[in-house]
Amino acid sequence: MVIVHIAIVLIAIFLGARLGSIAIGFAGGLGVLALAMTGVPVTREDVPFDVIAIIMCVIAAIAAMQRAGGMDYLVHLAERMLRKNPKHVTYLAPIVTWLMTVFAGTGHTAFSTLPVIVEVAKEGGVRPSRPLSVAVVASQMAIVASPISAAVVLLASLLEPMGVGYLKVLAVLIPATFLAIFPAAWVANRAGAELVDDVVYRQRKEAGLVREPVGQSNFKPAPGAKTSVVVFLIAILVVMIWATITSEQVGLITEPTLPRNEAIMTVMLLAATFIVLLTKIPADDVLNTQVFKSGMSACICVLGVAWLGTTLINHYIDDIQSISGDIIAARPWLLAVVLFFAAALLYSQASTTKALMPAALALGVSPLTAIAAFPAVSALFVLPTYPTLLAAVEMDDTGSTRIGKAVFNHPFLIPGVTSIAVSVLLSYALGAVII
Repeated sequence: MVIVHIAIVLIAIFLGARLGSIAIGFAGGLGVLALAMTGVPVTREDVPFDVIAIIMCVIAAIAAMQRAGGMDYLVHLAERMLRKNPKHVTYLAPIVTWLMTVFAGTGHTAFSTLPVIVEVAKEGGVRPSRPLSVAVVASQMAIVASPISAAVVLLASLLEPMGVGYLKVLAVLIPATFLAIFPAAWVANRAGAELVDDVVYRQRKEAGLVREPVGQSNFKPAPGAKTSVVVFLIAILVVMIWATITSEQVGLITEPTLPRNEAIMTVMLLAATFIVLLTKIPADDVLNTQVFKSGMSACICVLGVAWLGTTLINHYIDDIQSISGDIIAARPWLLAVVLFFAAALLYSQASTTKALMPAALALGVSPLTAIAAFPAVSALFVLPTYPTLLAAVEMDDTGSTRIGKAVFNHPFLIPGVTSIAVSVLLSYALGAVII
């Protein structure tokens, strides 16, 4: 039956990927039902409620900030930085998307910066596929370095009983993923023909399909934009300070009445409350923001896919341990490979972490190996169907960011693989010192 059960999971994932967007979560539910009908026990313990709750609360705060104009204000700051050095946009754009994702805990913030990256690239005569490809990858990689991302919180929760706390996880992953931006950008900057020599670009330009760069607009922030950003920043600082003083390593508060995960949720909801109060935005409008819709879609995707993967793995955990234990112990680098391909199918860092990392640790993988392999859960760029990747393709009116007929020959793959490979190596090196 194991072959049947694996086939059910793969069919459900491929069906969801084909339908796109929130449907991958729908298909996950279908897969869980099929597993149950073929003899696999299904329990609520396999549902990642903690991950979903953190995503919901963080998205609520970000959506309130977006409605107050805070996201537009941040994009304006990013635009100013990019336009100062348009020739170096391939290196600067991923720094912007990385910072925004680390700050917000969701890669969906990249949507708002992609049009700016295209405009700046055209101004500098740079092939837009170069900065767009590495910027999208950087926004995905930054999830594993964000203090408020569900994936990081979940990994820290799994490693804390093994003596590796939340702060050590961040101390390794923040510099590792940030430094990996530069070799990935170097690779991306040498991909494809120069813009003026690109045949597709020249054809589109002759047909009048390429818009001329409009230059920097006279942006005026909304009345509550800066306030919303400040409130959200304070909320992140409060979360990190609370996680520090309640950690086993610091231990200023040994038995907190508000544990770290619950603190993230309550502080984010509190931040949303203050943003609504201080900026006087209509609370109903928060529901209509692009961030809120994308975030709630992500919750359904995590629910369906993580539930599906965890149900299968927990059913065969004893067999997995007996077969894979010695292999992983002898070749721990294989964990990164497994996480890479799993993330390419599961489309979520949190889902991949929830589905596979507990099993990996149960096999005897060391905390150092787990942290070093962790950046591989960001391989969402392999199949060219992830929302931010598709948005980059659609927003590039020069036609330089395109998906080839072979599906995998798209500009995101090589920078993405480079970024993950460098992040894994740096995480291992830094982890050996910090842990």
